[in-house]
Amino acid sequence: MLNNSGNSKGVIFIVGFGPGDIKNMTLWARECIEKSEVIVGYETYVELLRPYLNGKEIIETGMTEEVDRAKLAIEKACEGKIVSIISSGDAGVYGMAPIVLEVLLESGWKPGEAPDVQIIPGVTAATACASIIGAPLSLDFAVISMSDLLVPWEIIEKRVRAAASGDFVIVIYNPLSKKRTWQLQKARDIIMEYRSPDTPVAIVKSAYRDGQKVEITSLKNITDSQALGMLTTIIVGNSTTFVKNGIMLTPRGYSSKYSVKINLKT
Repeated sequence: MLNNSGNSKGVIFIVGFGPGDIKNMTLWARECIEKSEVIVGYETYVELLRPYLNGKEIIETGMTEEVDRAKLAIEKACEGKIVSIISSGDAGVYGMAPIVLEVLLESGWKPGEAPDVQIIPGVTAATACASIIGAPLSLDFAVISMSDLLVPWEIIEKRVRAAASGDFVIVIYNPLSKKRTWQLQKARDIIMEYRSPDTPVAIVKSAYRDGQKVEITSLKNITDSQALGMLTTIIVGNSTTFVKNGIMLTPRGYSSKYSVKINLKT
């Protein structure tokens, strides 16, 4: 079991700081970062927050070193320090929250014991990207990562097929990398078994960060985009999703019950 060797009870804030722009960071996340003595994070995320980290001990690690970051954060908290371990988006969605909790639980930790742990929710990529292009997530949707580093492709394929057959709007994280080049095309082919090749698709790279790119295209042309990569999120519409005047929208069905038209002319 982990021991708290400090004179005070250490704290771990597992912080989701949103897409990267300060305007999308919650007040709670900012307060936790400000009061923290130690910041632990992936080096790219630390750079995004660098202007707000003056005077703090900063521990940076590279990609795929999530378990090491979790252990380092726990060790610092067990010294009695206030620690923020940071994730972009929401810490519980492909973020650090489950990893930190798993390490703690495997070590015999229980809620109420030292260190104190708080999970700070944040704006995740799905909702951030949706806000840029309209309102495509107004009904049921599924979020699926194309990364097969931790999840076998056979399981990812089953999830894509289930979401497509269920007519969910599908949000695709991590669509492409240097080593992972064919999975997105395979996912597209599966989805096209269940919906039109002309289904609207939004491709958003680096949402709310420098270099943001936004494309509206169709399902059949999804792999032609030049914006694909690990910083890209894709939103595939369902059977009712449409694009009008550059806005991607999945209607909630109010027009079948009420008149949604108003006179905008004065």
